[in-house]
Amino acid sequence: MTTTPVDAEKSAGLRFAESHHQPGGHSHTHHARERLQHFLHPNGRKIHVVNSPTDEALLRHRLRHAISHGSSGSGSDSGGDDQDFDIYISGSPEHLEALRAAHIHHSDRREQLRAEHEEMYQRFADVHYELDALSHELDRVTTHGVALNAHFDKFGYDAHIKTYDDDSEPGSGAATPRSSLSTTRSKEGKAEKGLGKPLKIFQVPVLRQYFYKGHLWRSAEAEEVQSFELFVDLLYVGIIAVNGDLAADEPTAYTLLKFIITFTLSWKIWNDMTLLVSWFESDDLLQRVSILLLMSMLFGYTTNITEAFDGTYPTLIGFYIAARMYINAFFLLVALTVPTIRNVMFCHIFNSLGGVAYWIVSIQFPYPLRLIWVWLAIIADILGPVAWQYAMGHMKRISPRAQAWIDENFQFWPAVNIEHRTERINAFVTLVFGYSVVSMLYQSTQNGIDTHYGKAVLGITQAFCFNWMYFEIDSSGLHVHAIRRHKFTAFMWVFNHLPFIMAFVLGSGALSRLVLAVDCADSNIDALTEEYRLKAVKVIPQGIRWYYCAGYAIALAFMGLISVTHVHKEITTARMKKRWRLCGRWLICVVMLFLPLAGDRLNSLQLVGIMTALVALSLGVEHWCATCAKQKLFSRQLPCKYTGRCKKKDLEAMVKHGQEMDLERVGSGKDSGCVVAGLG
Repeated sequence: MTTTPVDAEKSAGLRFAESHHQPGGHSHTHHARERLQHFLHPNGRKIHVVNSPTDEALLRHRLRHAISHGSSGSGSDSGGDDQDFDIYISGSPEHLEALRAAHIHHSDRREQLRAEHEEMYQRFADVHYELDALSHELDRVTTHGVALNAHFDKFGYDAHIKTYDDDSEPGSGAATPRSSLSTTRSKEGKAEKGLGKPLKIFQVPVLRQYFYKGHLWRSAEAEEVQSFELFVDLLYVGIIAVNGDLAADEPTAYTLLKFIITFTLSWKIWNDMTLLVSWFESDDLLQRVSILLLMSMLFGYTTNITEAFDGTYPTLIGFYIAARMYINAFFLLVALTVPTIRNVMFCHIFNSLGGVAYWIVSIQFPYPLRLIWVWLAIIADILGPVAWQYAMGHMKRISPRAQAWIDENFQFWPAVNIEHRTERINAFVTLVFGYSVVSMLYQSTQNGIDTHYGKAVLGITQAFCFNWMYFEIDSSGLHVHAIRRHKFTAFMWVFNHLPFIMAFVLGSGALSRLVLAVDCADSNIDALTEEYRLKAVKVIPQGIRWYYCAGYAIALAFMGLISVTHVHKEITTARMKKRWRLCGRWLICVVMLFLPLAGDRLNSLQLVGIMTALVALSLGVEHWCATCAKQKLFSRQLPCKYTGRCKKKDLEAMVKHGQEMDLERVGSGKDSGCVVAGLG
């Protein structure tokens, strides 16, 4: 049979659509999504829909090749002419205009059919409606991905988000054909994904989500936290404990400085590993080995924290530099294998090399001259990427020509997955809260309850209140998440977590020493085992008081700043607006900050008790102010009602003889009778 150019075009278009379709869905859903890949314009032209410029070039090449071979087989002279079809990027103005024209055309045809065959049209419309309803229900039940409407409900709506797969729920308005960036993914069903599939030694990394011309392209499905990420967190349990206990052992300004520097560097390594997993999908052996190597370097870094500024500083920084250089090597690999983000990867590498240079120079200087290069290196590592991204985003104010060059060479930008990022941050915060509880554990040698136990319970109460405020008040009921709200709020949300976590770890380490203090009644050093007697003191150092009170005050204050970056859903009848509630929290932080000025007039039990009362007061005020002024704080808003029907004579007999009512017996029989109602 002779192949015509039109048949060749249709065949090529279908092959391209099938190569981007993931099987496993219902046939109704498959055909519904297939129609979105191509349609006919009223002028007779074939419209093909793709989701990215890469797909556009690939499909155009295939169509021209297919038409060329079809034309030569049929004796046509059209050759590779592409005047019979158009290729539009999904969501572009041309695509929308073509859709509107086709919609108007077919609406007119529908009205014409209704006028000519009204009875048959109505019967067909009823059948079509039922099929669509059943198809939608089948798609809802059989789709296991996370639809974008649920994502928007949790993190806030954004019209500039599009998905590059076809797993989002119909009607979301944000789904597009599958991206060529994810063609390395397996095409088996989700329930069978990974079964019987060997782990490859290496495969080209796939960009999970990215910015392109003002739009965020991402998968509709949620990015799950992988098992090796949780394994990394286990190592950070020890890192947090080492930093917190070391600061509490010697509560001086020198120890505080060492704590801030060493904790910041370990946080930087953790943040880089999180970004690598969030940016790229490379489910291969190299990814596992990379995580193992980074953990080994991080472990070596941790073993040199105690003497960091004395004898082990070169070794400490050597492990940190090794981790940074390995990440740079991975970025170089991505730059060579993923051309779309090559320039972005080179920028990250150059920025990292600048920080590495500062660290190498810092090794050559003694303390305290070393601190100059240390802070320059920290600024380069933490603020460097933000600075050059901000400069590139505002280059048009300086030079339009430079801005045009940036727009041409930096079209694709890696983006973090908001679900994965929040889960990883929440997991790290949970580790910090867990450390505060574990650090207060001690072993007693005597029966009964003493002051040590009371202070520990008060400390647990504080950690519980912090956890409550962070997860239930500040991180729930979001209208727009900070990452979704703006670039500045996204940066502040991530940056504010570092001082929040550091301050809380510092305060928790000091609290563990206050629990063991024997400066108040009913506290005996003999009640502690030998291991904990070495940490118990009769006179509390002033540094411990400052670490504890200022640490928790700063942590609570930065929790408020983290809450400010979000836009929360607020009811109009709330007792107090969010900004005034946070002002009350910050006033409590000021009181906590100046508690150490009381000195020895407050023993350890009194100090911990006052701090617990202040934290609980902040939690109580937040809850009370966030509630509706018209709601009852106790009992039900509306009483429970129970209704049923029974025969009138049966009800009168039971009331007369004082019998207990059996609802099953009186409710049986005919429907006539009276209504029985009860309130609970």
